[in-house]
Amino acid sequence: MNKTRRKFLKQSGQVGLGVGLLGLTACSQKIVETAAAAKMIDTSDLFFDISLAQWSLNKAFFGGKLDNLDFASKAKNAFGITAIEYVNQFFKDKGDDMAYLKEMKMRADDNGVKSLLIMVDREGDLGNLDEMKRKQAVENHYKWVEAAKFLGCHSIRVNAAGQGTASEVSAAAADGLGRLSEFAEQEGMNVIVENHGGYSSNGKWLTAVMNKVNMDNCGTLPDFGNFCIKRKAGGCEEEYDRYKGVTELMQHAKAVSAKTHDFDEKGNEVNTDYMKMMKIVKDAGYRGYVGIEYEGSEMAADEGIIATRDLLLKVGKALS
Repeated sequence: MNKTRRKFLKQSGQVGLGVGLLGLTACSQKIVETAAAAKMIDTSDLFFDISLAQWSLNKAFFGGKLDNLDFASKAKNAFGITAIEYVNQFFKDKGDDMAYLKEMKMRADDNGVKSLLIMVDREGDLGNLDEMKRKQAVENHYKWVEAAKFLGCHSIRVNAAGQGTASEVSAAAADGLGRLSEFAEQEGMNVIVENHGGYSSNGKWLTAVMNKVNMDNCGTLPDFGNFCIKRKAGGCEEEYDRYKGVTELMQHAKAVSAKTHDFDEKGNEVNTDYMKMMKIVKDAGYRGYVGIEYEGSEMAADEGIIATRDLLLKVGKALS
């Protein structure tokens, strides 16, 4: 995926990398948003572009404080980001509602925001061992392929989930993904799989599934933090090495998810060495979008997004 180099219009106001992150009141939050909106982030000197994953604001969307139709405006005006990644859960009954999709597209276009992909969940397991249920899951995703195409996206993000042994689910997932990718190919769209728990969080396993599918429009969306293979109460029982996993998945990557949770006093993510991780991304030859996906609880969502954005800018400048 070639990165389009571009310079944004310079506007008055400056956005430093050291935006205050703690103790924001409702009033100061507006100040931060106004400051961010005063200048769009400039990634022209970086080897990647920056996008915002809608899941970063999931609490606000689920809680009714934000409406899906306002996502594009929020990304641009609060964070200076002009590329977005949707989550179907926030408009789950609108996948084939053309009037609604036209409004979404208009809102994005009016704000000069590019729609990149739709993350699709809860449409059935593409790795279901039952062929009829797997076929139904594949067909359930069709409307999201068409919706993503209409919005101007390049992909839908799906899950390679299923119940059974690793080899059984691998074979079933390859079949389900292959069928869906054949449909998406006719629409000029990609189907990309995220490491998202279970077998899919094993980089070697998911890479093998990609090789079985063996289609140009079927790829991966490596997530820096989703490498828990087996969970237990209160945490993760078995975790795959995140740096090894991202290295393995980057060979098929068509998007990248910059997962963050917590930051130290210097603005570094405490769970992931971003300099090391982004070098893996660069060394793989990737030149596309890296999507911010903040999932922490210590900071408010807006603060966490800003912290992730600034970390990516800092690391990107050091590596570019």
